[in-house]
Amino acid sequence: MVNNKLTGLRLTRFLSTLLLGLGLAACGSAPEQPPAAPAPQTSSYSLEEPSAPEPEKPVFKPDYPERYVVKKGDTLWGIAGRFLNDPWLWPQVWHINPEIRNPHLIYPGDVVVLYRDADGKPYLTLEGSAGMAPPRGIQTEKLSPRPRYESIEKAIPTIRRSVIAPFLQRPRVIGKDELENAPYIVSSYEGHLISGTGNRIYARNIQDESIGRYDVVRPGRVYKDPQSGEVLGYEVIRLADARVIRGKSGRDDVVTLNISRAQQEVLNGDRLLPIEQQQLEFNFFPRPPKEEVEGEIIAVHNGLSQIGQYNVVVLSKGARDGLEPGHVLAIYQDGGTARDPDSWLGFHVDLPDERAGVLMVFRSYEKVSYALVMEAYRSLHVNDKVANP
Repeated sequence: MVNNKLTGLRLTRFLSTLLLGLGLAACGSAPEQPPAAPAPQTSSYSLEEPSAPEPEKPVFKPDYPERYVVKKGDTLWGIAGRFLNDPWLWPQVWHINPEIRNPHLIYPGDVVVLYRDADGKPYLTLEGSAGMAPPRGIQTEKLSPRPRYESIEKAIPTIRRSVIAPFLQRPRVIGKDELENAPYIVSSYEGHLISGTGNRIYARNIQDESIGRYDVVRPGRVYKDPQSGEVLGYEVIRLADARVIRGKSGRDDVVTLNISRAQQEVLNGDRLLPIEQQQLEFNFFPRPPKEEVEGEIIAVHNGLSQIGQYNVVVLSKGARDGLEPGHVLAIYQDGGTARDPDSWLGFHVDLPDERAGVLMVFRSYEKVSYALVMEAYRSLHVNDKVANP
């Protein structure tokens, strides 16, 4: 009995020693486990590496000239295009002596030069006393001062006068009330149906007898906002100049006028508007609008179906939206849609709008503006979008 207990005790100790040895052996041979990874945080985390910022588009062209002598017939936009990728950025890199008269104007014979400041940043200026002093270390030639008298009319314009001068004499935009309440022609001397230069005409509804000269106009297109349907204005086409030669007479207060110059035939029913006192301006200061502008091209002058460089267009935004002459806008075309190849239901996705050109406002009314297409990368169309460049 005692022997059996001793035998069982020895067997138990042997098995315990054997199991303990096997456990130690297993611990010695097993590789060391790395510490457990921390639990993921609940905040969002992108597995993709952050994309590098797009490189800033250089302002200057890679083949810009070091100096350029201004010639007769040049335009500010054209000169800027020799140096800059975007000519309308001219004011941002133009350094000129602020003490001279009209420092933003340049004249034939002036020399536009490119300098770099202490940080290596390039800028444009005029050579001589009108320009800014160049950085140290640059070889310069001292020029003797001499007086020069130049009419402002001889200054290099931003754009060619011939491009918009004829247009500025024709259309204008007015409101509905102004059109409906405008004086109108009831007849002409000897009852002619068509009148021209030198003919006498009779008009009614002239309220202010102090006005002596009028534009003879005819209603044209009605401009509406493509998005809201709001009437933005009524275009009137200028037909002739007329001068009052006799005040109101007769029971119907008829006023007699003489057509001093006619561009088109004048008919009974045509309207009279006081001559628009707006000086023709060609030395625009190209710049982006201060406010965000998102509009559309709603018409093109002469009714063209396709729009290209130097065409005049009408925009759905005006002075109430912050647009002024000289403001530059980019033109964008609808990118359209494309079928998603991974969609078995045939879903379509909207593609981004593509930049198609640049325009500059040269006349703004309350709700619409006239602009000149300065650059066109492709054929443009009515309803193309315009926005800050």
